[in-house]
Amino acid sequence: MANVAFLGTGLLGAALAEAAAKRGDTVSAWNRTFEKARALVPLGIKAAATPAEAVQGATRVHLVLKDDAVVDDVIAAARPMLAPGAILLDHTTTQPALTAARAARLAEQGVAYLHCPVFMGPPAARNAQGSMMVAGPRALFERVQTELAVMTTRLEYMGERADLAAVNKLFGNAMIIGVSAMMADILTMAQASGVDPQSAVKLLGMLDLNAMVAGRGGNMAKGNFAASFELTMARKDVRLMLETAGDRPLAALPAIAARMDQLIAQGHGALDASALGIDAVRGV
Repeated sequence: MANVAFLGTGLLGAALAEAAAKRGDTVSAWNRTFEKARALVPLGIKAAATPAEAVQGATRVHLVLKDDAVVDDVIAAARPMLAPGAILLDHTTTQPALTAARAARLAEQGVAYLHCPVFMGPPAARNAQGSMMVAGPRALFERVQTELAVMTTRLEYMGERADLAAVNKLFGNAMIIGVSAMMADILTMAQASGVDPQSAVKLLGMLDLNAMVAGRGGNMAKGNFAASFELTMARKDVRLMLETAGDRPLAALPAIAARMDQLIAQGHGALDASALGIDAVRGV
C-alpha cells in the first residue's frame, strides 16, 4: 500500500484520511488545529505538527482545505519536504481562475498537481461513495486513477484544462444551494398554510427534477425560450407564493420576483419562464 498525507482534517478531510487508513495506506495528517489531526491517531494515522512533516515520504498528498489562500499557504509550507514524484491532489472547492493559475505555476516549478473536488459528505467519504471530478494533465491522472477510483463511487476525468473541475464543482454546489433555498421557501409557505412540512417534502416527489434539468435546462442552454409556461404567468404564481408566505423571511423567491419584473419590463413576458436565464446564453 501507499504512503499518503492529508493536509486539512476537518469533517471531510478526516473522513477521507480514515478511509485511506482502513484500506491499508500509511497515513499522515496535518490540520491547522492540531487537536483535529491528533484525534485520528487511534485510527492508526500519524498526526503531524506541520505540513512539511506530514508529507515526508508521501507519494500522494491530499489537500482538503478552506479556500485558495489556504491552499497556496499550505503547499508553500509543504514544498521543502515534498518527495520527488509526489502528486498533489487538491480536493478543495476553489475559484476557477485561481485554480488554473495555481496549476500553471506548479507545473512551471515541476510540481505534479491535479484538482480533484468531490461531491460527498463525511459519511460518503468513509464508505468510498459520492463523486469525484479530476482536471489536469492526463498522464498525471492515469498515474493515480486506480487510487482515486477506490475513494469514490464515480470518478470523472474532466480533461486537461486545469479549471474545469473547479467550475463544475461550483455548478453542482450552486444547484445544491439553490435547491436548499427553494426548499426553505416551500417550507415557509407550508408553515404559513398550516401544512405539515414532511407532507410538503413528500409532495415534491411527484416532480421529475432530473427531467426538468434535462428538458428545460437543455432548452435554456440552447437559447430556446419558446413558451410552455409564460413568464408573466410564472410571475403571477410567484406573487401568490409571496402572499402565502406573508411577512415570513424567504431565501429565494423575492429575488426571483425582482428578476422576473426586470425581464417583463424589457418585453420578455411572453417567453417561457426559463427566460430567467436569457442573459446567460445571449450569443449562443
